[in-house]
Amino acid sequence: MSLIEQLGLTAPIVQAPMAGVSTPAMAAAVSNAGALGSIAVGATDAAGAGRMIAETRALTDRPFNVNLFVHAAPRRDEGAEAAWLQALTPSFAAFGAAPPATLNAPYRSFADDDAMLARLIADAPAVVSFHFGLPDGERIRALKQAGCLLLATATNLDEALACKAAGVDAVVAQGWEAGGHRGMFDPDADDDRLGMAALTRLLVLRSGLPVVAAGGLMDGRGVRAALNLGAVAAQLGTAFIACPESAADAAYRQALTSEAAYHTTLTRAVSGRPARCLRNRFTELGAQTTAAIPDYPVAYDAGKALNAAAKAVGEYGFGAQWAGQGAPLARSLPAADLIAALIEEMDA
Repeated sequence: MSLIEQLGLTAPIVQAPMAGVSTPAMAAAVSNAGALGSIAVGATDAAGAGRMIAETRALTDRPFNVNLFVHAAPRRDEGAEAAWLQALTPSFAAFGAAPPATLNAPYRSFADDDAMLARLIADAPAVVSFHFGLPDGERIRALKQAGCLLLATATNLDEALACKAAGVDAVVAQGWEAGGHRGMFDPDADDDRLGMAALTRLLVLRSGLPVVAAGGLMDGRGVRAALNLGAVAAQLGTAFIACPESAADAAYRQALTSEAAYHTTLTRAVSGRPARCLRNRFTELGAQTTAAIPDYPVAYDAGKALNAAAKAVGEYGFGAQWAGQGAPLARSLPAADLIAALIEEMDA
């Protein structure tokens, strides 16, 4: 059986997990419309994940995806972290605030979160997906024994082959165009910056896994193009940001319809990992600073604090406004209507 048949999908479309943007309401609406909805639990703990899974299940009896972050433990350097806070001090001061005295990692990696593993085994969602890397074999075996179908992000062939060797069921080919964090296993490695089309075709031919294409896809014609490249499904994220079920705030939605949508950029400044977002004051700050940025997700602790200080005085240019290169094509439609439109465009 194909991945689509296994999940009983009527549309070969995956709504990207998008931590901070996706919601149980969004995932349920997408799944109820015949595609695969997703929730992201990487930025919460096991209890929070349990609540999100329960809320999604209360809204749909269809399969949905639960996404996890599997990043390496951050390398802590008090001197470097203090220097980064010092570099951000003028920006905090501009909003009448001071940076935090110290930084912390705001959430754990699934690689060492036993409570999250126990929660997922107990809840056994239909699909579990990994971003930033892979958990160890014991965790993968436990999730598969619980009946979960496993997906993982790859940005190159080596990562995809590692997914296959680990026993993952399908790979998400994340093209350079994609919004949000690059799924690179090693954020300090050279990035070949493969686009969606080249990466999808490469992984279809050489990874030995079903491929879900991701990166810059915004409409049904894009989905059809991905399928023509050999992908079994297409993953769209930015296309769902403007949906009413999205958790994106008003400033994020407004920015998505602004000139910034035509000029997305990659930055480490917000979180410590390369991520594509709308250009704003934070990305400008990141481009100008020469200070070393702490590891992910420690740098995110500073980024979140700076955004909170800015928002408190009405400045919304320091948010993590993740978006892919297809951002100007975003549509403000309910999630179910967007799925219907994508299907109609695919068949046109």
